[in-house]
Amino acid sequence: MLRSIGAIRRDPIAFLASMRAAYGPVVQFPIPRPATYLVTDPDAVRRVLVTNARAYGKRTVQYTTLALVTGDGLLTADTDVWRLQRPVIQPAFHRAALDLVAGHVTTAVDRLVADWARRDGSVVDVDAAMMHLALEVVGAALFGSDLSGDAEHLAQATLDALDVVVRKARSPVQVPLRVPTPTNLVLRRAVARLDAAVDAMLAERAGHPLADGNPPRDMLDLLLTVAREDGTHLSRSQVRDQVVTFIVAGHETVASALTWAWQLLSTDPAALDRIRAEVRAVAPHGRVGIDDVARLPWTAAVLDETLRLYPPAWLVSRRSSAPDTLAGIEVPADAIVVMSPWLVHRDPGAWPDPERFDPARFLDPSGARRRDVSALPAYLPFGAGPRLCVGRDMALLEGVLVLASLASRVSLAPVGPPPAAVPLVTVRPKGGLPMRVRVRRQP
Repeated sequence: MLRSIGAIRRDPIAFLASMRAAYGPVVQFPIPRPATYLVTDPDAVRRVLVTNARAYGKRTVQYTTLALVTGDGLLTADTDVWRLQRPVIQPAFHRAALDLVAGHVTTAVDRLVADWARRDGSVVDVDAAMMHLALEVVGAALFGSDLSGDAEHLAQATLDALDVVVRKARSPVQVPLRVPTPTNLVLRRAVARLDAAVDAMLAERAGHPLADGNPPRDMLDLLLTVAREDGTHLSRSQVRDQVVTFIVAGHETVASALTWAWQLLSTDPAALDRIRAEVRAVAPHGRVGIDDVARLPWTAAVLDETLRLYPPAWLVSRRSSAPDTLAGIEVPADAIVVMSPWLVHRDPGAWPDPERFDPARFLDPSGARRRDVSALPAYLPFGAGPRLCVGRDMALLEGVLVLASLASRVSLAPVGPPPAAVPLVTVRPKGGLPMRVRVRRQP
């Protein structure tokens, strides 16, 4: 393992892939304590996340370091705390809330297209644009806040914070946050920026509280007003942790998927033309809404296939609370199980020609979107089981609407070679995604 540290830091995905190729679908690393395993067998991964999920928690380095940014929010909370949080958060993603997302996407897309129209023919960073757009949507949809003016600073704060999280997670020496190292100072500044955004949201909501008897308007109202099972309300610190969790996790993951979708579509003009034809048939003027999504199966399949090839959460870890058997290998209690959706999604036994971009994998013979996508054992871009990402439906809806709306209104041409995929907290394109933008004339 000591000899492999350089390879792990340079390209952790390639290192994990080489371990699977050399040793099979369950690999025990030569780490004395805790016992640590790489598990890439799809059925074994599903056992950890779904059928035996109660025997696995999130008390791992991956989530402990991420909690330096998000606190004890829904993403990083271990099992007992998570069970109290999930019922409070879940209503923010019910159908009535999703209905509002389409309007927020339209506003954000209109703003982006107007900006690109002023720069027609120039080179833009599509990765940064998708980060800002997704941040606007999550701010409006979940917190009733207009983050458009602060999107650049918040997006950069998120990236700075997550970059430090990755460095700390990969370091064998953990320096306490109170020690003023350069890395810790970057993290402190980034977290302070995120905290300031939360403070502004709470101050604005204090001036416009929820009227007695009215239903919650968004997630922020839920966090501030809804009692948990034990009858208590969330403290200000707990509200902060949930809001930062969804600022960070609610926009960077969607942005990553959209960025890679544009990269993949730039290599497959026929797939892009098919999206445009689909949108023309549903919404001739390019403005799609939530009721149109069911009639955009190809656009949805493009997003599904992008999430297969570039799952934002490329690495997932769990700690076992009891002995288990995974793909015939006995795993003791208190073991770390590392799983990589990136590798599972490239399992040749589940996905023929797994490196090829082929959205048709997610269509049934009639051309409709496959109904069994979430049940596929080798497909888990949002996790699986009880800790399936609470925002999955919102992310899929947002992704389809953004792809359909932008594909019909702009053309994006690649500049330079395809960027390398850098596995940080999510998979990011190295150096961003520069593309030349042209605004298309509408019919």
